[in-house]
Amino acid sequence: MRKIFRLLSVAAVLLAAGCLYDKSDLGRIEPDRIGVCSWSWRLPLRDVAVEMDKAGVKGIHLALGPFIAPDERHGAAESAETLEFVKAKIASGEWKLMSTMIGTVGEDYSTLESIRKTGGIVPDQHWEANKKIVTAGAKLTKELGCEYMSTHAGFLDESDPKALQTYVERVSWMRDECRKHGVTLILESGQETAAELARFMPKVRGVGINFDPANMVLYAKGRPKEALRRLVPWIRQVHVKDAVETKTPGTWGTEVPWGDGEVGGRDFVAALERRGYKGNYVVERESGDSRAADIGRAVRQLRGPAAAEK
Repeated sequence: MRKIFRLLSVAAVLLAAGCLYDKSDLGRIEPDRIGVCSWSWRLPLRDVAVEMDKAGVKGIHLALGPFIAPDERHGAAESAETLEFVKAKIASGEWKLMSTMIGTVGEDYSTLESIRKTGGIVPDQHWEANKKIVTAGAKLTKELGCEYMSTHAGFLDESDPKALQTYVERVSWMRDECRKHGVTLILESGQETAAELARFMPKVRGVGINFDPANMVLYAKGRPKEALRRLVPWIRQVHVKDAVETKTPGTWGTEVPWGDGEVGGRDFVAALERRGYKGNYVVERESGDSRAADIGRAVRQLRGPAAAEK
């Protein structure tokens, strides 16, 4: 009897310490922490609202490009009436605005080399235009009552001290411009290793990370689950996206539906939760011909095994 009591006592201590957990809860996320990137369906925002209802999701990572700087990747231009529609969705509680997103001028994703040169805030010739987008985005983010605004800053190059200093100065400017409007800047990850990003973040205090695990795989920058050990202190939001790494160095990896790639699916989510992450999980799907089905599947998987089987 004493032996059984001791075993139960040890189990209780381990459970309290987080060493034991119910495997049925592995990777299960509450519905109010689950969202979708507005551009994932490649549809106008009024149609996005319909798809969100079908998927049973209220959270949204909203691309602001359609209202301030339209592009092909994140949505065509939307009208002032559509902006009022979006505001009404948020005000009514039908949508939970988890974050906004801005793009930058002149990005070319045709190859790894082209995006390295053109991505984010790196190109000097577009910096003034990108500053205007940042200001407009921060103002609109505040108007919508949202805390976080995300963007791709582009490739972090530690090999060139002068380029790195310029990069730090530009990210710092974006951070300060967002702060003027009560908004926190979060940078989408993946175009750098976890070690590089961990060295960079203390240089721009007050900036967070929008962690995209698939990007690490697509750019061959390391294992997402292993990166959490270094990056969790800065992670404010997570993109739910999956990929498999390329077998041909210098080329893109391949995006795949959530759970089919190398990110780790429920194990990755569980690792985040065990490290104390309390933020949102936002499904992003940027390829494939069955986006609506893939998004719905990812949402169900995040909700747990019972929902995933439906």
